[in-house]
Amino acid sequence: MVTCYLKYIIDPYKVKEFEHYAKLWIPLVNKFGGQHLGYFLPSEGANNVALALFTFESLASYEQYREASLQDSECMAAFQYAEDTKCIVSYERSFFRPVFD
Repeated sequence: MVTCYLKYIIDPYKVKEFEHYAKLWIPLVNKFGGQHLGYFLPSEGANNVALALFTFESLASYEQYREASLQDSECMAAFQYAEDTKCIVSYERSFFRPVFD
């Protein structure tokens, strides 16, 4: 299992737009075999940082999702929404493996 951690720098004046974007992606990640663990929007502290976490069975499964998302009309519409609204300034992606007892 691999968990993708996305840290977004968002426009603090476009949190509503980013929230809409987030709600578009949750079912899309699930559609391609991932398990979305949610988006986390600014509350206290920095007003321009948002996070997302989702898991895939393996890094190879994640890569298949990434390739398929570039061909999917719903994913392309979500990408376009972010571009049109400019709610995302930048993002960074990291991958983690869980440790269980």
